[in-house]
Amino acid sequence: MTRSSKQERAYQKRRQESWDKRSREKAARRRRTTMVVATIVGLAVVAAVIALLLVNRPDDEPSTQPTDAVPTETTTTAPADEAAPLPTTDPELYDSAPDPAEAEGRTWQVTVQTSAGDIGMEIDGVNAPQAAANFLRLARDGFYDGTACHRLLPSSLLQCGDPTATGTGGPGYGFGPVENAPEDDLYPAGTLAMARQSNNAESMGSQFFMVFADVPLPSDTAGGYSVFGRVTEGLDILQQVGSAGTVEGTEQPALPVTIEGVTID
Repeated sequence: MTRSSKQERAYQKRRQESWDKRSREKAARRRRTTMVVATIVGLAVVAAVIALLLVNRPDDEPSTQPTDAVPTETTTTAPADEAAPLPTTDPELYDSAPDPAEAEGRTWQVTVQTSAGDIGMEIDGVNAPQAAANFLRLARDGFYDGTACHRLLPSSLLQCGDPTATGTGGPGYGFGPVENAPEDDLYPAGTLAMARQSNNAESMGSQFFMVFADVPLPSDTAGGYSVFGRVTEGLDILQQVGSAGTVEGTEQPALPVTIEGVTID
């Protein structure tokens, strides 16, 4: 049975409406799919950026506390090498500390000629043979000649023996342990002792300090400071250097002191 024109038009209208409905539904599904995909991609990008920032973020700010033994260049409590000893111009010359037997069992009279005047010392190979042998070898080899004393605590001590005059120099090796440190942590005027890194008993090198007024220097986990002798003459010179104070903003002595030579009697 054939449909009338009116029925045909109604049929075609229903088909069109059905097709339009299906088209709208497909379009809606595509939009939802696109939104879901875009959301997933966006989250993935955000996650990737966060991960990249975490991986490449700058290191934490270093602690304001010194990492080396008390003191470093920025503290004013006690003497210390600033860092691991640096090699000399001839690293092969100093590949290790000298044998303590080189100074063991006796004392040595030494004169240190400086730009501020001569300083007499007695080196104690009896109670601090390792530190004494170390100082004597470096002195004989001219290691200290021309080096500037780089650090002053105006009330108590002058630190010398760094060939770089920065607090970071040394002979190319470190040695220890601590010898002959005072049990009460009190270093009287005239004390001659080795500087070292904090909490590191094996970090002594060439730097030493001369005390010109009694000073307490607290021990750390490595102990105290190796006392290897005493100042016998020239304490007044050191006191004059202390009285002149430091260069503004530094711990360098305002009255420069350079070691010109060392004579061992």
